[in-house]
Amino acid sequence: MNTPGNSIKNVAVVVGSLRRGSINRKFAESIGKLAADRLRFHFIEIGDLPLYNDDLWESPPQSVLRLKREIEAADGIVFVTPEYNRSFSPAIKNAIDRASRPKGQNSWEAKPAAIIGASPGTIGAAVGQNALRQW
Repeated sequence: MNTPGNSIKNVAVVVGSLRRGSINRKFAESIGKLAADRLRFHFIEIGDLPLYNDDLWESPPQSVLRLKREIEAADGIVFVTPEYNRSFSPAIKNAIDRASRPKGQNSWEAKPAAIIGASPGTIGAAVGQNALRQW
């Protein structure tokens, strides 16, 4: 239960599946509802991010600047990844790369993070989650 000294934490949620009907998005939304008295989930759009290209820092796309602002405003991060070819999704990798640059402006720095995910296979998203832990 939330008490006056224990404010609700803002959690940025990065869902690696971009498709409509994503089970990972549904999974994250369900967890957000269950934790609503303690956590406020904010889903960060990553489907509009251009692929990483260091040259784009000369005139950064608004979607990248928005990503960095939303991460920096969060108290913590939840990565929600499906398993793609025994790894995490390329959309998450692109978001990680985008928000960690330019050099010296890593928006992820010092942010507590959690990794969850779902996939219909026998072991779910376990291998993809493990690969993301390496980052």
